[in-house]
Amino acid sequence: MIDVRPFANLGSADHGWLKARHHFSFADYQDPARMHWGRLRVWNDDEIAPGTGFDPHPHRDMEIVTYVREGAITHRDNMGNEGRTEAGDVQIMSAGTGVVHAEYNLEPGTTKIFQIWILPDRRGGKPGWGSRSFPKATRAAGFEVLASGRPADAGSGALPLNADAAVLAATLKAGQTLRLPLAAGRIAYLVPASGAVEVNGTKLNARDGAAIRAEAGIVVTAQEDAELVLVEATAE
Repeated sequence: MIDVRPFANLGSADHGWLKARHHFSFADYQDPARMHWGRLRVWNDDEIAPGTGFDPHPHRDMEIVTYVREGAITHRDNMGNEGRTEAGDVQIMSAGTGVVHAEYNLEPGTTKIFQIWILPDRRGGKPGWGSRSFPKATRAAGFEVLASGRPADAGSGALPLNADAAVLAATLKAGQTLRLPLAAGRIAYLVPASGAVEVNGTKLNARDGAAIRAEAGIVVTAQEDAELVLVEATAE
């Protein structure tokens, strides 16, 4: 089953400094049919104006992954962490027992991010933060694992997740095809950050979402050059 969620139909918010689209219920956007997808709880498509950002605010018991599509995001938290994550790179924050953090766009232009929240396997974990560069050129041969808590990905160099889930990315040239198996009891959620693709024959345009369940795997064919981000996780 593949449920396409067109970008134009996503929840939306315009705060002036922040323009956001919500794939799942978030803040003032509430849709009982779209509360989560397996352990995936939030997928926000955010555009942050230069010189603005999210002032200090708390989180707990959530794995928060930020994929930077354009520009850069600067992170600060009450654990003493500070870092700048550029386009194509990834940061992760394990909120655990609680963390207060801020995210700012200190760049001269708009910063565009995917913010992805994944429910942890266990509550009350130790908070943490990390960031890593993932050159897009290395993703042409297949999906690269960016962040993961899956046992099979231990030692892969992916950023650690406290959940049986993974965030993957790939870059495809027009006409290129990639395959990804899905084991029984696993789900996926795929969004083209750019470009248009077909997923098991179903068309997806840039920033559309595809909720995938009960498929033995996915076959992705790029109709034009494309950048893909995908979450794979347990179904419940």
